[in-house]
Amino acid sequence: MRTILLLTLLSLTGCRWMGAYSPLGPLERKLIYHPQVYPDGDWNLPTPNTEEVWFEGHDGTQLHGWFLPHPAPRAVALVCHGNAGSIAGLQESLIRLNERHDLAVMAFDYRGFGRSSGTPSEAGLLADARSARDWLAKRTGTGREDIVLMGYSLGGGVAVDLAAKDGARGLVLWSTFSNLPQTAAHHYSWLPTNLLMTQRFDSLAKIESYRGPLLQSHGDADRVIPYELGQRLHQRHRGPKQFINIPGTGHLDADSEEYQMVLSQFLKQLEPPVPVIGHAAVDP
Repeated sequence: MRTILLLTLLSLTGCRWMGAYSPLGPLERKLIYHPQVYPDGDWNLPTPNTEEVWFEGHDGTQLHGWFLPHPAPRAVALVCHGNAGSIAGLQESLIRLNERHDLAVMAFDYRGFGRSSGTPSEAGLLADARSARDWLAKRTGTGREDIVLMGYSLGGGVAVDLAAKDGARGLVLWSTFSNLPQTAAHHYSWLPTNLLMTQRFDSLAKIESYRGPLLQSHGDADRVIPYELGQRLHQRHRGPKQFINIPGTGHLDADSEEYQMVLSQFLKQLEPPVPVIGHAAVDP
């Protein structure tokens, strides 16, 4: 009976070899993605000079974000948020990155989040991040590989994918995982999540392809993404790296003044970007 039950479960759920055609693929995606959709949330711009950004995804999906320019930026950064909410909850973080750390910074909403159209999926989110980075590179006159990538939680999987495939000036990860099936296994140990899940975000397999600087932080009381999974990802990286444990903090609270000081030092030590010949910034 257990064998029959397992086979039935495998035939009905998002088995990875069935890909997007799995009958319960939509249910799996609904369990993973929890977007906050406009007008829910606080949509006041973080700063008076914040630019509303509208751009197209690779398939024509209309996407939305915020860009905070800086008169003399230390670096240009792209922020990838997690599986829930929207950029409407990032005002304080963006202000800190822009004003304290002197970054020209952009945050955007994946398809189906915030004011962006479409329906979330792993392929869609990864493509949307690529389109956001392309817009940011053009807006600032920066090479795509010279943008600092920042990812929180599931957004860490998005940022790792970009860095591994195309490079980055630096990679900053907060409270992220090795891959999504291992995270799900922590919560559902009785399920063969590695076989069932189509949404993978397999940072563990990708991170070795990125050899640039990595700053990673994690709260050791995180009950959503276990601290050990963050460490597992960090250990796989083969470039210069630093891991910051933020004691006693959970998934949403992995921040501290000590961490802000470390982040500032990390950004100061990044190699200067390579000049982009003939690639000027565009007017807003």
